[in-house]
Amino acid sequence: MLFGAHCSGGIKGALDRAIEIGADAVQLFAQSPRMWRFPEHAEEDLARFRDRRTEAGIGAVLVHALYLCNLATKDRTIYAKSRATMLSTVDAAVAIEADGVVFHVGSHLGAGLKAGVKRCVPALREVLDRCSEQTWLLLENSAGAGGTIGRSIDELAIIVDALGHHPRLGICLDSCHLYVSGVGDPDAVATALAEVDDRIGLDRLRALHVNDAAAPLGSNRDRHANVLEGELGERMGAFLAHPAVQSLPAVMETPGPDGHGPDAAAVQKLRDLHARWT
Repeated sequence: MLFGAHCSGGIKGALDRAIEIGADAVQLFAQSPRMWRFPEHAEEDLARFRDRRTEAGIGAVLVHALYLCNLATKDRTIYAKSRATMLSTVDAAVAIEADGVVFHVGSHLGAGLKAGVKRCVPALREVLDRCSEQTWLLLENSAGAGGTIGRSIDELAIIVDALGHHPRLGICLDSCHLYVSGVGDPDAVATALAEVDDRIGLDRLRALHVNDAAAPLGSNRDRHANVLEGELGERMGAFLAHPAVQSLPAVMETPGPDGHGPDAAAVQKLRDLHARWT
């Protein structure tokens, strides 16, 4: 298992932070997470990232798409911005030879799941065409608030089916999102992974987000807590211990001790938790 964290600094700085905290894997944004504008990344920055990753032996790199993206919306302006941003994100991820682009489909905003899936599929087909053999598109399960799509393994499977089981389409499972969607104990985790195997295929499970939950079981509230400091606590080990996930990147998206993300101690805490359960 490759232990790591979402690190600030983007393409220019996130990798240095990951190395500093002793991570095996890193997740980053390819743009500011607070605005639509996508930057023009200089070729020298892209090349430095590729070279630095090789030198440091970082085992996995994930790029997280902008949270503002919503490919399930009826709003034409938001849809167009989301499509353009997703295409640019994948292009940047391919350029740095990332292993995946993690994203949320978005919300149908009351139009219903069927309408939301129908809306997102054409854009996702375009995005998948820009992926590479190395850089996959990874659907992430959602916390389940409002009309968000992907709140269950079944909803993720519906999208995978609608996209014809594209060879570069995978999924990323988030432990906090599973918990606040009702998956709360080791048996429930095993059942969820069995459903992934049956409906989607475990070969498409390409990454884990390892976040404790700062909201109750089944609350559908997306609130992350530091590992072992939330509602899940030690039970997070069941998420890390399943045989099917042992080769995957396990990335924290947590506040850290000072609100600036995980530090070296957090990475070690994650390693120790995994060791206790395996």
